[in-house]
Amino acid sequence: MKKSEFGFIGDIATMFGALPHHGFEPIGDDCTVLDMGGEALVMTTDMLIEDVHFLRHAIKPEDVGHKSLMVNISDVAAMGAKPVATLLSIALPEGAQGEWSERFMRGYYEASKERGVALVGGDTTASRDKIAINVVAIGRAPMANIKRRKDAKVGDVIAVTGKLGASSKGLVDIMFGDVNTPAAKIHCRAQARTAEGAWLGTRSEVHAMMDVSDGIASDIKHIMELSKVGAEIELDKIPTDYDIRFATTGGEDYELLLTVDSAAFDTIAEELFKATGTTLTKIGTITEGDSLTWLEEGKPRELDLNGFTHF
Repeated sequence: MKKSEFGFIGDIATMFGALPHHGFEPIGDDCTVLDMGGEALVMTTDMLIEDVHFLRHAIKPEDVGHKSLMVNISDVAAMGAKPVATLLSIALPEGAQGEWSERFMRGYYEASKERGVALVGGDTTASRDKIAINVVAIGRAPMANIKRRKDAKVGDVIAVTGKLGASSKGLVDIMFGDVNTPAAKIHCRAQARTAEGAWLGTRSEVHAMMDVSDGIASDIKHIMELSKVGAEIELDKIPTDYDIRFATTGGEDYELLLTVDSAAFDTIAEELFKATGTTLTKIGTITEGDSLTWLEEGKPRELDLNGFTHF
């Protein structure tokens, strides 16, 4: 019987759970963590596949390079750490060798330079017809700054940085041939919240945190499951310029989804904005139990909202 993506990942975590981890934390967060005597080394990896994560004919190679870096260091930011280095492996069909690959690397370089991230290794190979890109991102932070999905507490405010839904709307625009809309430009130029993640990592009032890569309808469930809590999310509080379904089920926003001590939320939001210029919006509350409740004007609403999954 076919399993869901997250069911498959769960099986992998169980299969390898009994093996020695040599100091690395097990599967479950945006990154694995290695305690190096009070300082954390965090590592993550992500893939981008042509026609799944990007459309070669519709997106500039420079934008694919930029996105490849940003979507990976976003996971580092979600841990409260600062990205410092990456490893890049890429498989190229004949049609993408030469000019396309050179422009891709230019975009990857510019994004790396912008965020102060070194490229320290990787691999190249040929593929039959599709481009495949794999990045390993490495970050560092004091161990005390590391944020995990399992640390949400009942009564916490659920909050997000920035606005949601633009990337998902932008993908729809691109698929219909309109690559110049504001949303399409946001989709092509993902921006990892690295400064915000590192700043939020310094605040003990911030409990659980992850990035919004699959849509909050899926992502909040990861926090709920690992923290053994429920959640209420107020649809009318979600910051978006687009239809609520783009904002709740669309992936690749790469904003930060976090839970914050309710007594400290206003202060955290104000100080984050002063430090980074990024808004932090309350969209819900962590509750007892294990259910996710959508609210509209304070009343429960029955909605079948599910974030992105690969299978």
